[in-house]
Amino acid sequence: MMNFSTNAHYGSHTSKENVPPSSKMDASQVQRARQRTVLGVLSENEQRGRSLSKGSQFSKHSSVSDSSQHTFLGCTSSSSYDVYVEEACEVVLAASGQEVVSDNYYRDTETAALQNEGLRLLLELSSSSCLDASMQSEKDESLMSEEVLCVSEYAEDIYRHLRESELKLKPLPDYLEKHPEITSGMRLILVDWLVEVVQEYKLRSETLHLAVNYLDRFLSCTAYVKRGKLQLVGTAALLIASKYEEIFPPELNDFVYITDSTYTKKQLVRMEHVFLRVLAFKMAAPTTNQFLRLFMSIHSVCATTENLALYVAELSLLEIEPFLQYSPSIVAAGAYCLATYTVNKSHWPESLCAFTGYTMAEIQPCVTDLHKLHISAEIHPQQAVREKFKNSKYCRVSWITPPAVLPFL
Repeated sequence: MMNFSTNAHYGSHTSKENVPPSSKMDASQVQRARQRTVLGVLSENEQRGRSLSKGSQFSKHSSVSDSSQHTFLGCTSSSSYDVYVEEACEVVLAASGQEVVSDNYYRDTETAALQNEGLRLLLELSSSSCLDASMQSEKDESLMSEEVLCVSEYAEDIYRHLRESELKLKPLPDYLEKHPEITSGMRLILVDWLVEVVQEYKLRSETLHLAVNYLDRFLSCTAYVKRGKLQLVGTAALLIASKYEEIFPPELNDFVYITDSTYTKKQLVRMEHVFLRVLAFKMAAPTTNQFLRLFMSIHSVCATTENLALYVAELSLLEIEPFLQYSPSIVAAGAYCLATYTVNKSHWPESLCAFTGYTMAEIQPCVTDLHKLHISAEIHPQQAVREKFKNSKYCRVSWITPPAVLPFL
């Protein structure tokens, strides 16, 4: 019997989301009481007599080679990857090769006085030409209307580009057939764990959607990934998604910590390297979250409807079957339609029908599957998404009772 543990150890960090890295790790990290491993995997490093040191760091030019790197990808090649981690260093040189010294060191008092006088004149000019309050307000309103027109002008182009990209960057719905050691239940537990990690570090919803897309595409492009490597793959997916989407992504040490040091920094960096090569550095993948935001900018809804649609969309991330057979835009349309009917008894609006090109008949199968998922969410063994949307920040939409039947089905 496998001992699954999906705890992300809530409360062990304080204010870890997008904050400068120096404030993320504190003494509470030492007080871990529960394991952070998923799928009941014992650390390979423990089996080798793991000896992790908190103060260990990569050298400025560290080369990492591992002849077994390709094993979990189902490859037999003995070649190795070399990973170089270098510290950034900025050097400002003049054309002659001499170091540039700021003019501040050579500015005399006369120059400083001239600059101060120039600043005074500039301030006087600015104050004399300042618009009054009413004129400034009219100007702001004009700018806002121009921005709305700009969004409307480019919305169709944005949507067309996203539709083209989603077809190119869509994972295979049957990719698990290439991975005998991995089941849909294991993937479900892994994604549920990723939801907890995203919540603990207060990352964006788009980061979660991207991480799941990267995970599924990586597994679609590889074969025979071992069960013991699945959490490493998922962690690397979230690491890359955080770097792509977040202003202040968690540090590498944080990602080691959330796995309870099951994997080392060296393993994560190496996996990140392999991940990017497998995905050919195509990170700008359209997600259900992106399409939902776009649809709601075209036809706005209330906050409750918006959060309910986001909730249903995140629930769909947990299941391979049947949701990987649908494109992200179809899932977004289905989530929007289900949410608007649940809250307002509204149907798929004509404005979005014209904008997306999707008719109610085209999105109906997806709406049916999302409705079944919404109904079963309360009794689902993995509850991270439901717990997340119980928060008042999301209007507590996971407490909303789904309709028993949908009249348009």
